[in-house]
Amino acid sequence: QVRLVESGGGWAQAGGSLRLSCVASGTILGLETMGWDRQVPGKQRDLVAGITSGGVTNYADSVKGRFTISRDNAKNTVYLQMNSLKPEDTAVYYCNAERRIVLKATTRYWGQGTQVTVSS
Repeated sequence: QVRLVESGGGWAQAGGSLRLSCVASGTILGLETMGWDRQVPGKQRDLVAGITSGGVTNYADSVKGRFTISRDNAKNTVYLQMNSLKPEDTAVYYCNAERRIVLKATTRYWGQGTQVTVSS
């Protein structure tokens, strides 16, 4: 199995920046897309950003131009640089990784989440 350990969450003022990190360990052979989702208590978990093993990225419309996802394949680590933070970015952020088991099957793994709080 894959274990995901997140770090970098915390508090920021509106307009400030934070960087989240997520390190994958365990059975990491076959890792494909990694990414970040976020969730506010009482609401659904939504995609924030994703990145393939080849570096292709996608973002939620609400964070385009402000957040940047990147990864270091040698370190099995994915990052989320969050700039120009807004109060509506406040949420628990969850790291995610997809691992291919066989040709037609993959398994998704989730980190435990890290809190990001942005004050106005």
